[in-house]
Parts: sequence; structure tokens; C-alpha cells
Amino acid sequence: MTRRAWRRVPGYLFLTVAALASIFPLYFMVVSATNTSQEVLASKLLPGTNLLANFATLTSTAALGPALWYSGLIAVATTVLALAITSIAGYGFEIYHTRAKDWLMGLLLLAIMIPFAATMIPLFRMFADLGLVNSWFAVVLPTISTPFLILLFRQASRTFPHEIIEAARIDGLRELEIFLRIYLPSMKPTLSAAAVITFMASWNNFLWPKVILVDSATQTMPMLLANIRAGYVTDYGMLMLAVLIASVPAVVIFLVLQRSFAQGITGALK
Repeated sequence: MTRRAWRRVPGYLFLTVAALASIFPLYFMVVSATNTSQEVLASKLLPGTNLLANFATLTSTAALGPALWYSGLIAVATTVLALAITSIAGYGFEIYHTRAKDWLMGLLLLAIMIPFAATMIPLFRMFADLGLVNSWFAVVLPTISTPFLILLFRQASRTFPHEIIEAARIDGLRELEIFLRIYLPSMKPTLSAAAVITFMASWNNFLWPKVILVDSATQTMPMLLANIRAGYVTDYGMLMLAVLIASVPAVVIFLVLQRSFAQGITGALK
């Protein structure tokens, strides 16, 4: 082995340890889903034979199906509406030139610094006055227009050639046709990145659904996991299986869109 190769050994060792440390929690979650509660507490690291028993216990003690359906409904609706609204906003901020747009963008970015806990009580009172408490619409509405996604689309739009828009206008295309037929197809990586960010944030959202969804029949997966853990005696094998099931949709979305996700993030940072 050459001297140059030896110099790379510490780096490879560090990357190997970092990779193992990152993968270990996922491995422990998968293995624990197949073990009994006592084996999980004993930190057993090998697969067990209690997977079906854990699943039977989970489905008999918790409303797994409705929670998955409600979380999926909220996450998909939030993602679709957020992509539609923030892509239009990002396009408008970059393509149309007005004196006030930089000031308005600054105000939107200031909104990032306001913690959600500060607006939670006014939001709850507003939705209560509208009769929307315990409605999935009340969970979705406050999260479909985030300043971060608007900034992401605006930054990505800066690489979009404005000459194409001018040529399309000369050819007689309307603004909506330009947006749908020319702009959106070129923003696929950014749309993928925004979809991954929004879906995972909505799927894992716990605080606001916990506040606005007061009926146990409309609980989401994070609420179901919290209720399982809050029991007098926690079945950790069943709990780890529930965590594993709750992780699957977000992992699948990320794996399917990971290449476009990386392209969308790097394209917006240029």
C-alpha cells in the first residue's frame, strides 16, 4: 500500500464509524419490532420471533388503520396544496418586477423567526370560531404556505431564462399557460425537494394536530405513538413495530425522490 493510501485510512475509518452510528438506530428499531418487550429492554440486537404477536397486539389495542389513513390524508393534501401555492409565489417573486417585492419577501422571512407556539393559541381560537376544530382542513391550512418553500422556489427561479417567458408572451401564451407548460416542467427537482420536505414535516407533525384534533377517532400516527407510550405498562416490542410502520411512508418518499431532492436543494443554493 502506498503512502498516499495510508493517509486515507483515518478518513475511511471515520466515515465507516459515522455510517454505522447512523444506521444503528434504524437497525435497532427493525430488530426490536420482532422481539418481546423484555428482549427490547435487554437490548437484544438479533431478530426475534415476536413480530406477528406484536402486530396482533398493536392492531387490537390501537386504531392503526384510521391513524395511517388520517396521517396520509393530511400529508398528501398539505404537500399538494403547498407545492401549488409556494411554486406560484416563488414564480411571482422572481418573474414579476415590483418595488415592493423585496420588502414583502423580507417580511415573509421574518415570519420564519416567529415560533409556532406563539401563534398556536390565536390559530386555535380562529378555527374554533369557524367551527373547524377536529377537522383535517384545520391541520392542513396553517402549513400550506411556508416562507422557506417560497424562498426555495424563488432561488430556483433565478436560473430560469426570462427570455423564454418573453418569447412565450410574444407567441400569445397566457401567464397561466406559461407557468404550467414552461415553468413547472423545468422545476421538477425543486418540486421534488419541496415535496419531500413538506411530506415529512406534515407526516411527523405532532403539536398542532394534538391541539386541534380533540377527538381520538381522528388521531394521526404521531398522536397514536404518544398514546401507546403513555400507557401504564409500555409494550416496547409493539411500540417499536408501530414506530417502524410510521417510518415507512416517509422513508419510501425520500428514497423515491432522493436524487431529485439533492438536485433541487443544490439548484436553489446556486
